[in-house]
Amino acid sequence: MPLRSPQMLVTEPPVDLGAQFERVRGRTEQLCAPLAPEDTVVQSMPDASPIKWHLAHTTWFFERFVLGFGGEGGAPLHPQWHFLFNSYYQSAGPMHARTERGLITRPTLAQIRDYRRRIDAAVLELLQGDVDGALAFTLVLGLNHEQQHQELMLTDIKHLFWCNPLRPAYAPATPAPPGRAAPLRFLPGHSGIVASGFGGEGFAYDNELPRHPELLHPHAIAHRPVTNAEYAEFIRAGGYREPRLWMSEGWAALQREGWMGPLYWSEDLEYAFTLGGDCPLDPHAPVCHVSYFEADAFARWAGARLPLEAEWESLAAPVDPRRGHFADDDVLQPCGPGTDTGTEPTQLFGDVWEWTASPYVGYPGFRPLAGPLGEYNGKFMCGQWVLRGGSCATPRGHVRASYRNFFYPRDRWQFSGIRLAQDRP
Repeated sequence: MPLRSPQMLVTEPPVDLGAQFERVRGRTEQLCAPLAPEDTVVQSMPDASPIKWHLAHTTWFFERFVLGFGGEGGAPLHPQWHFLFNSYYQSAGPMHARTERGLITRPTLAQIRDYRRRIDAAVLELLQGDVDGALAFTLVLGLNHEQQHQELMLTDIKHLFWCNPLRPAYAPATPAPPGRAAPLRFLPGHSGIVASGFGGEGFAYDNELPRHPELLHPHAIAHRPVTNAEYAEFIRAGGYREPRLWMSEGWAALQREGWMGPLYWSEDLEYAFTLGGDCPLDPHAPVCHVSYFEADAFARWAGARLPLEAEWESLAAPVDPRRGHFADDDVLQPCGPGTDTGTEPTQLFGDVWEWTASPYVGYPGFRPLAGPLGEYNGKFMCGQWVLRGGSCATPRGHVRASYRNFFYPRDRWQFSGIRLAQDRP
């Protein structure tokens, strides 16, 4: 029988939760294996967090919301850590400033790993008893939350290593599978009334609900993402010197930050910094690490626009989201398409998150969860834009057609890319 919680669904039978918990928590530790203790402490910019903080925060989430310290679960293991590792749950208590997470040299990495082991043991013991729907839901939410942090760990360590003059590699570069992008084509999109939002079984975040009708006007969507070669052409054509292509705020950011191309690209447009160190740019791979402003400017230059999120979702709905290129493949860099005939949509899932032209707001009838978990998504529905599809740093199985990621339009350190759309008569 499906387990239900307001605005979210979980259908995994409780008997599987322990194995799921161990698998996801173990994957986080695997991602830390290439790192030295010194790598886990530093915060490279206010938007990023130290790896050590990610390890502690995701553990705090299970202690606070699954074990329920302060209620029937008893007192927390380390009461002072609640302040350090709460992220933004104001109704759960005060928290340390995000911009100062790199100053938390204590507790040590060893102490945080001991914290993880002890909380893991307590959660697994809890799961040996009766597991009701509310507990199962909260645990699965925590696992999805940890998978989001797994991706953030990769993007944050990439930015940190790029800031290091030695440009160290997180892990040896894994050769990307060969792929060649076919000439860009636009495929007719669905028009008329379409259903948007989560409507299946399994887990979904509250921001994917409720499922609702959307009116789509005639349009077409590019069969694949924009490639590195195409974006380099935009740069060489003076795209970063033409203010008429840019939103006013984007042009101001370009001038303030000195943008000359995507984050991590070399000035000669030949190399990019990756988690495997500096590597030659693959002309057929999707461009990544571009802001919404850059994606929008490129679309204008190309005589196109960015897709609305409902347009993107209607195209992606029939596609198996697990077949994309994800973090599990260990390449950790966008790849060229494996098979590209130009007649079918490719790379909708994995490789790069794709900016849409849709602001991040609630769907008609949206209701956040009750209590502190209601702060997970809803309170960020202001000034951000929706991205779809997942990236090469996203765990396989984490995303679906209705999944809504969101970032500020200036953000570039995520694996964010571009898919074009056009209006049609």
